[in-house]
Amino acid sequence: MSNATPPVSAATTIRPDEAAHFGALAANWWDPKGSSAMLHRLNPVRLGFIRHAVDAHWHTDSRALKPLAGRRVLDVGCGAGLLCEPLARLGGAVTGVDAALENVSAAQAHAEGSGLAIEYRCGDVAALGLAGFDLVCALEVIEHVADKPAFIAALAAALAPDGLMILSTPNRTARSRLLLVEGAEWLGAIPRGTHDWQDFVTPQELAELLTDAGLTLSAAQGIAWSPAKGLHLTSDLSLNYIVTALHRG
Repeated sequence: MSNATPPVSAATTIRPDEAAHFGALAANWWDPKGSSAMLHRLNPVRLGFIRHAVDAHWHTDSRALKPLAGRRVLDVGCGAGLLCEPLARLGGAVTGVDAALENVSAAQAHAEGSGLAIEYRCGDVAALGLAGFDLVCALEVIEHVADKPAFIAALAAALAPDGLMILSTPNRTARSRLLLVEGAEWLGAIPRGTHDWQDFVTPQELAELLTDAGLTLSAAQGIAWSPAKGLHLTSDLSLNYIVTALHRG
């Protein structure tokens, strides 16, 4: 699904140490009790937001089984395909991009075993020249990239003029430092070394990055955790948040 469009930026968005960290997790990425267990618990929450955003953007029936039928979908930082597969089941023609070859290989193998036709590519989204995608997702990714403006610019270039972008990331707050870094990582709920709190992005910073790339931040919801509800969508953006963005004009 690539084309001849020149790369968006000569700058690389990939941090080799980050790619190596996540590539080392590839073998058990699909184990709901393994190192990616938190992502397994987070996935239904993210998908709920995505489904609502898709229905609102394209005015699809919320009861439709394949609201992404006829749509091209790009998931950047796809890991081993945990989000790509449900997006494909929703009818999308899905392309997943990841910096770690181990993740791409694991994703391809799992998709084949699940009977899903998903295209996976290994590389830097800023150098792949991708374009024309109706839905572009980058969930829990921007906090790991080397050049955030170049990364957002690459996502914007990949997005069709009337397309929908969905991003999620931890907020840089005292609460996220306590719960995600000093709490979840040290307790083993998230592999140690996954997060650098200094790289977390605030909603205001993300809005500015999107504006600079010709996009407008639209809907935003927080993702929080509580003993009673587990992970859930909320109006509180202080821990983690998920947003939609559109081309301006």
